[in-house]
Amino acid sequence: MAGDSAAALVCDFFATSALPLAAELGVPGYVFLPTSFAMVSIMRRLAALHADAGPGEYRDLPDWLPFQGGPSLLRHEDIPDGFRDWNDPNYAYVVEEARRYARADGFLVNSFEEMERAMAESFRRDAEDGAFPPVFPVGPLVRSSSGENSAGESECLEWLDRQPEGSVVYVSFGTGGALSMAQTAELAAGLEASGHRFLWVVRMPSQDGNPFAFGTVRGEDDDPLAWLPDGFLERTRGRGLAVAAWAPQVRVLNHPATAAFVSHCGWNSTLESVSAGVPIVAWPLYAEQRMNAVILAEVAGVALRPAPRDDGGFVTRQEVAVVVREIMEGEKGSAVRGRARELQEAASQAWSPEGASRRALREVAAKWKAAPVNDNGGGA
Repeated sequence: MAGDSAAALVCDFFATSALPLAAELGVPGYVFLPTSFAMVSIMRRLAALHADAGPGEYRDLPDWLPFQGGPSLLRHEDIPDGFRDWNDPNYAYVVEEARRYARADGFLVNSFEEMERAMAESFRRDAEDGAFPPVFPVGPLVRSSSGENSAGESECLEWLDRQPEGSVVYVSFGTGGALSMAQTAELAAGLEASGHRFLWVVRMPSQDGNPFAFGTVRGEDDDPLAWLPDGFLERTRGRGLAVAAWAPQVRVLNHPATAAFVSHCGWNSTLESVSAGVPIVAWPLYAEQRMNAVILAEVAGVALRPAPRDDGGFVTRQEVAVVVREIMEGEKGSAVRGRARELQEAASQAWSPEGASRRALREVAAKWKAAPVNDNGGGA
């Protein structure tokens, strides 16, 4: 800020309709993405695809979509929800958002260079050439703790304290993730068959197969544990702990006993796991999670993916047991565990005083301070 004048306007990545206000104020307009470089890449390609499209004309992204500057290709089925089909009611909205991206002065993404190095370098070159606004990595921005101290938190951590170091598989599908009743039972059977210790955050199963349950309010009598297979809790008592609905995830991931994370691959959970040095079994459910799983497995190299059946993505108990054993004791698991440790160090370095993300923020702040002050922008 300079006096009472705004230095910049930063809007959310789905609120770019605010960018014209930055122009009115005469200040730089930036977009903050709590997700990855890959999301900027998707939006950029969506805008390019519609550059010459007429009003009301919409086109599908290709079946195989390359990441910006990256070696991996994104299958159409891994493109985020709302971006895959021009008939989707949300498609027109995201196209207009994408078109506004090119009018931004820059982007801030909650990622770091080592996580998506090829994409970060490609965007840097394009910014230097004037082909696209600069994209600055400012992450990983993660919570230092859950911020809560409940009976559930104590139960989880006390149980972890009694487990050997590096022995527990943590299982959670995020605040909004929901497995079907059949998939919940299959996951339970797979965890039991794996022979490994586990801490499972169990949520109410989806009654209609919809994997997105964010905002669903549990009734007083709703007990997710009641939906587990008969005898499961008794048979796994001692080497497994199932808790209802919530666990202190940041503290669990940073606990010495935690060795792996079966995750829905939400970006917050992704960065929390990476920052803790915990490898991932990538099990995406909705939104941009399939794309995140590709980043984790093929770009960053810190995840293994279970192989679902061809009929709708159902993961069998046999596959659950196989992928859990592999990440805990297999050769591929050894590779992702090593890479997770490397990326943990890189994440820590990114936010060190001279780290790349800290330098990026200083560069952005310098740009804003150096921008001419618009006296008409007072009070904004």
